[in-house]
Amino acid sequence: MLVCVDMLKLLSKHGWSTYRLQKEKQISNGTIMQIRAGKPITTTTIDTICRLCDCQPGDLMKYVPDENQGE
Repeated sequence: MLVCVDMLKLLSKHGWSTYRLQKEKQISNGTIMQIRAGKPITTTTIDTICRLCDCQPGDLMKYVPDENQGE
């Protein structure tokens, strides 16, 4: 399973509040709500976050094997 960092916290650390993200049309309110709820986001959103935070997708998530997978 994929484990993700708190993307909004990471964005905030780089000076991007949710208000600023919406105002500057970087990430929509709907996508911000999906991130908050821990729901899947698109690769386009991951690309945007990487651009804004100057990071790689691997900095946002990592794969952890699920112990129950395959049962």
